[in-house]
Amino acid sequence: MKAYIFPGQGAQFTGMGKNLYDESAFAKELFEQANEILGFRITDIMFEGTAEELKETKVTQPAIFLHSVILAKTLGDDFKPEMVAGHSLGEFSALVANGALSFEDGLQLVSKRAMAMQRACEIKPSTMAAVLGLDDKIVEDVCASIDGIVVPANYNCPGQLVISGETSAVEKACEAMKAAGAKRALLLPVGGAFHSPMMEPAREELAAAIEATTFAAPSCPVYQNVTATAVSNPDEIKKNLIIQLTAPVKWTQSVQQMIKDGATLFTEVGPGNVLQGLVKKIDKEAEVASA
Repeated sequence: MKAYIFPGQGAQFTGMGKNLYDESAFAKELFEQANEILGFRITDIMFEGTAEELKETKVTQPAIFLHSVILAKTLGDDFKPEMVAGHSLGEFSALVANGALSFEDGLQLVSKRAMAMQRACEIKPSTMAAVLGLDDKIVEDVCASIDGIVVPANYNCPGQLVISGETSAVEKACEAMKAAGAKRALLLPVGGAFHSPMMEPAREELAAAIEATTFAAPSCPVYQNVTATAVSNPDEIKKNLIIQLTAPVKWTQSVQQMIKDGATLFTEVGPGNVLQGLVKKIDKEAEVASA
């Protein structure tokens, strides 16, 4: 079975999407439509902006979404997903790709999500850290033992878990992870504590926007970050999308479930190849490709 996977924040690079824009009139039309919807020329930043400009959350999230979704749309008849999943932000790309969300609604929600997350990041100093070489259970136990807010945020692959929370609590947790035998526990260059209780203000803001948006029945199941299971019911999809901002991304569990359900080829749609690497670490037998 063909599974299509969509990357999240961190996959951006200068020049992303430019070849699509130049080579496909259909892609160009969609990019220009996106510039209008967003009210600024995001294509200028994507194609010629500095890494610093691309790193701004309000730019990064729509940029990655646009690259992924427009690439999927240009695949034409070759694009026949039997299951989809996206890492964090990538879940919105996956939902447009399987017809649950329209291109316009998806872009507007991603833009609102990015702005809401940016605002939530400014309330209190918060960050994320990658922990390498420990069992998930040990990471969970260490987080639970620290005073302050620090939680597992991204279950990326066995032995790679990202934690998230108040800066002081994350720093304490990193020291404790090293003492517990972690190969590395290092702070990430991110704007704040995504997928943690620190995102509650953003969750409330996004919830209202998601509730007001029409979701259709998807053409194939989406394996959502929150449940790591196949979901096809539009109401359930909406509910999980809202919870996603403050809950962990269960990527390891999602990929394992997709393989159990028959996925044989994972095609990454969007910038970079990070997800292909994670899939191979989750199951070295899995076949991966770029769209």
